[in-house]
Amino acid sequence: MISRRNIRVKVMQTLYSLDTASGDTKPGEPLKILTRKVEESRQLFTYLIYFITEVARYAETDARQRASKHLPTESDLAVNTKIAGNELLWKIVEDAGFKATLEETKLPRLMDGDLLKKIYTELAESPEYKEYIEEQSRDKKSEKKILEFIFSNLMLPNEAFINHVEEHFINWDDDAEMMQALVSNYLNKPAQHNFTDMLGKDKWDFARTLLATVLDKHEQTLELIKPKLKNWDAERIAALDLIILQMGICEFLYFETIPTKVTINEYIDLAKAYSTPQSGQFVNGLLDNIHKELSAANRIEKKNFKNSIL
Repeated sequence: MISRRNIRVKVMQTLYSLDTASGDTKPGEPLKILTRKVEESRQLFTYLIYFITEVARYAETDARQRASKHLPTESDLAVNTKIAGNELLWKIVEDAGFKATLEETKLPRLMDGDLLKKIYTELAESPEYKEYIEEQSRDKKSEKKILEFIFSNLMLPNEAFINHVEEHFINWDDDAEMMQALVSNYLNKPAQHNFTDMLGKDKWDFARTLLATVLDKHEQTLELIKPKLKNWDAERIAALDLIILQMGICEFLYFETIPTKVTINEYIDLAKAYSTPQSGQFVNGLLDNIHKELSAANRIEKKNFKNSIL
């Protein structure tokens, strides 16, 4: 479910945490930090999906509460609960991994009932919802579309919801963009996701190996970078830029199934997204320069990457 780009971000964040930490790094600490960051993302993703399902299921709560009024109106007795039977919704809530993760992490305890009700009310009043409940039949496209609408149009633009998420998940700022892609991908293909393991063996191997390699080859990569800094103020180079460069060089030299063009583009994007306004240009120039130098020295060996996961 998590892409290799997402993994690079997690490794980058782990390396930055280690770089800014005081004192010596304990054995096993880098992997613990990486594991914690992946777990934080898993819980955030699960909670976002859980909130979507609870908004949809609130239709039944709303119908029950309105019907139990002392003097219910005709509209109180005619609340449409079609969305509570949404077929995609029930694929999610009946997923064994989803249920196990909610039980294990106790995420339902974070739910803000008032916020949930407000977002459901906005849903019920929206033209998109009214169009959805007026359709007599169910089809996969409309079932998915209404859940996507809840997330993209009601949750994400809602300042109160974002404040709620930020209060409980310190990784929201770092993961927000990734979460939007993950939720969208999940709603399109829910069967391909495992809530209990967001990476899977191959991607965990990539994450651990990338982290270990950058740490192990720290001095070697710096030796390649330092001579290229003559046109840059070394004191003003962001620590994150150096980490990104070291990660890119390690992929050049030690990850033989990842095309060098992919590596360069990925780390330029990370520099633009996470570092300074000048970082994209800086990383682009140095990685391209170092790539040419390593290629000229025949130090880059790549296998056939036609079927590799980039």
